[in-house]
Amino acid sequence: MRLVRPKTTGGDKVWAVLLTNETYLPGVLALAHSLRSVGSAYGLIVLYTDTLPSKVLSALSARFIDTQLIDYIRPANGPNYSNDPRFNDCWTKLAAFSLTQYERVVQLDADMLVLQNMDELMTLPLDSATEASKGSSSTRVLAAGHACVCNPLHKKHYPADWVPSNCAFTTQHGTPETAHQIAPAFNASPMGYLNGGLLVLVPSAALWERILNYMHANASGMGFADQSVLSELFAGRWVPLPYIYNALRTMRWEGVHEVIWRDDKVKNLHYILDPKPWAAQTGEVGMRLEKDPTYQWWVDLDQQRKTWDKNNGITDGL
Repeated sequence: MRLVRPKTTGGDKVWAVLLTNETYLPGVLALAHSLRSVGSAYGLIVLYTDTLPSKVLSALSARFIDTQLIDYIRPANGPNYSNDPRFNDCWTKLAAFSLTQYERVVQLDADMLVLQNMDELMTLPLDSATEASKGSSSTRVLAAGHACVCNPLHKKHYPADWVPSNCAFTTQHGTPETAHQIAPAFNASPMGYLNGGLLVLVPSAALWERILNYMHANASGMGFADQSVLSELFAGRWVPLPYIYNALRTMRWEGVHEVIWRDDKVKNLHYILDPKPWAAQTGEVGMRLEKDPTYQWWVDLDQQRKTWDKNNGITDGL
């Protein structure tokens, strides 16, 4: 496994996003532009594997987006994700912990859109790499948002206990006006699951080794890949973030967590599940935009991105 690599962007703190195939390129381009639009002081680095086509790398380079090659990670004894193939690539997201050339990495998913500046995550207090490697005495190894375990689409392959009554965000329905400021406690849900879409972390060679060892030893029973690894290995040792930093679009739906959702407070929108906003722009776009206005937010930002491309002489049509 690659570990220490040269920095590919200025500064000791970076945003990072994994890109393993061309399908998610529109999401990464929109994400990069959204970070630029909100005036983030920190650079974005795209972590990619050797299967990524060269034309994708060229598209990123044309837009001044830094890239870094990493190894593809997939345990030999991992589950069969035939019901959710997206999880096959998610193990590789764990590589963010290996980026020891940086003091702080905030990992984002490619289907996210930053709506407000959230640079404060770069200075959020976390345990040092040395402290985090000591074990249970370290209670701030990383920061993340809770997983929403409501399963609003009633996916049959999800665990039976993934129901609204076990969801951390349900505990905030009685105090909706403060939900954007105060996160549910890490034990607000009996599952204690985090969502791996946004992770605030301090890279560490020791932690990286521990993560890999745990993954390879336990992968067969992990239904949610990287999320399972981190939720289990660091149970009770991660800092919960308010939903606004990883605002799952399904939380806004009626009957889920619309009680606590505030459009104007959301800092980072996560377009979980399918269809992705770039895939919904043809055919069923009208229906999708009507049912879920957040799709229009992405479309509008991406149009701004295309205008920026044109003004900067980028004519690849993406």
